[in-house]
Amino acid sequence: MSKRRKGAGRPPAARHPRKKPTMEAILAERGIVLATLAGIPKRDRRDVEAEVLLNAWNAVRRGMYRPDPKDKPRDALRKWLHGIAWRLASHYVHSAYVRHAVLHPSPLGLLREPVGIDMHAQIEAREVLDAMAELPDWQRDALLSVDDPESLVAYAKRRRMNPSTAASRLRIAREALALRLKRWRR
Repeated sequence: MSKRRKGAGRPPAARHPRKKPTMEAILAERGIVLATLAGIPKRDRRDVEAEVLLNAWNAVRRGMYRPDPKDKPRDALRKWLHGIAWRLASHYVHSAYVRHAVLHPSPLGLLREPVGIDMHAQIEAREVLDAMAELPDWQRDALLSVDDPESLVAYAKRRRMNPSTAASRLRIAREALALRLKRWRR
């Protein structure tokens, strides 16, 4: 007697014959797709709708559309499109691709602080600040101690620690910041 194989089994055999609806028939059911995508922000809804229609058409071309012959053809197509739209909407909502920032024609007009000459320098400074914000408090304090007018020894005495410990913490904080910035820019 052989051992039972672990892992996923074979997919079930197709139970119904393939059907090939036209692209016009798929486009005629855009209403069900749009109703399913109602929870997605308007600025992204058209993109996700196009992705749903493209995926549906590719699935039809690959022979993946196999409706139940008992269902009415239009109802079967609507159910199938709803399933595709629902899955893509859930993938969209849970993906990192979701745009949280809305593009603006003049983003510099929205800034409260004065704008410098070099926009790239501002973007890099923002990246450094964001990376520093993610560091633990003790690493952030060690990095900010470099900018203080007092020496590292005075910083260590004020914190009641050995100056070598303060120097070691500063070294560790610099390495952590460099690592974050390296990951950030990939």
